[in-house]
Amino acid sequence: MARAGLAGPVRVARWADAALGPGSDGATADGKATLSDATARRAAADLGLTVAQVRADWDTARLAGLVEVHGDRARPGWRLRAWDRDDSAVLRGWVALFDAWSLASPEPEEFEPAAVAEVVSAMPQVLSFLQLSAGPVPVEQLLDLLQQRVTELRTERCEVPLDPGTGRPTDPGPARPAVPGARQPAEPGAAQPAGSVATRPAVPAGGDLAVAAPEAPSTGEAALAPLLDWALRALASVGALTYGDGQATLTPLGSWAVWVKLEQICVAAQSPAGNIEQSAEDMLRGCAQLRPNAARAEYRAWLAARTVGDAVTELIGAARGEDALLRGLAFEALRVVGAPAEPDVRAVVDEPALRPYALLWLAEHDGIDPEDAHEVLTREEATWLWVDTAAAVADHGEASMLVRHLEAAVQPTVPQLLDEVRAVGHPRTVQVLVALAAAHPDPALAKAVRRAAFQVHTGG
Repeated sequence: MARAGLAGPVRVARWADAALGPGSDGATADGKATLSDATARRAAADLGLTVAQVRADWDTARLAGLVEVHGDRARPGWRLRAWDRDDSAVLRGWVALFDAWSLASPEPEEFEPAAVAEVVSAMPQVLSFLQLSAGPVPVEQLLDLLQQRVTELRTERCEVPLDPGTGRPTDPGPARPAVPGARQPAEPGAAQPAGSVATRPAVPAGGDLAVAAPEAPSTGEAALAPLLDWALRALASVGALTYGDGQATLTPLGSWAVWVKLEQICVAAQSPAGNIEQSAEDMLRGCAQLRPNAARAEYRAWLAARTVGDAVTELIGAARGEDALLRGLAFEALRVVGAPAEPDVRAVVDEPALRPYALLWLAEHDGIDPEDAHEVLTREEATWLWVDTAAAVADHGEASMLVRHLEAAVQPTVPQLLDEVRAVGHPRTVQVLVALAAAHPDPALAKAVRRAAFQVHTGG
């Protein structure tokens, strides 16, 4: 269903890739990552579409991540490259479009941006209700729910409209009764019960503000109805629901997407070690003492609370730090991210400190067995990784672990290992060798390691 819904955008994105090439100026000549007029006409002629259809599919391709915008240029996204072989890329592309539903259709111009933003913020609750209903829901019922949610949002902000001229509240709402048990005033337009007494406004003309805080203003259904209509049409345009005959129904794809979002919220709320609100570096430090399965659960919870792009950027930033332990843990967390992290991981392959980790990550991502992935590293890269891992053990592990780490070296003998470690130029080489010499029980070997550390330290 996701493939069918995005078939048009995929077609246009592939045409742009083949006809213009990655990063071609022809695709983004106006500096806004939209098709130039000449390019749009050319695409329409080649694909047998109208110019309007080409532009609509191009915009959808951008929202779905089939086309990635970098400054004033565009290039094919990883989802387009993996479209035919990876179903998860298709689903992630559609979910990205689903998340951007408010951009898929122009918002009503007659409404203030703040009102539109309120409706966008309230729609997740409407979608959750549709998902729980598992069938058609009358628009009147959705409108009532939307009104309640928008009112709650305004109440949370303590929002009271002010008169521009006087600066006083324009609609403070009914005053609270001064005597417990006093009758509340009726709603405007409702019949007054016999013997009822109208309540005076809380803020008399020219008077001071009442001590009791006014209630949040109500949100009229008449004002929200066209905004709800816009929201439902926009969601229908991305394939999340069907809308017509006075009712709305989630499609199977839309129901699945809402369920996934709810599951992510639940996962994020159940962060095992409580690091969900921490930075990537602090979260990784918190996971350092966890068992692998518990650490992966923590990574998933942390990732669920962030967009993929921001999470990957944070993790790679943590990997660039001086702590070798965090470097290894950051790439373990990136394994949980999976395919969406591939472009960012490829981008750091040329950074010496990250290169071995990135190459191993990419090898495993390409389907190589993790036990055989080390074969993609050169002897020098493997030695650099050995020193980096030894630095992590020296900083955070026990002496016995550092001794056992000798077995992980690719060199068959300790003298050969020392020779290649001296040559690799890792910034922590001296500290690692000193720690290894102090930990190793063999006096002769410890002496040779100390001599190697001294030679590195003095430049010998």
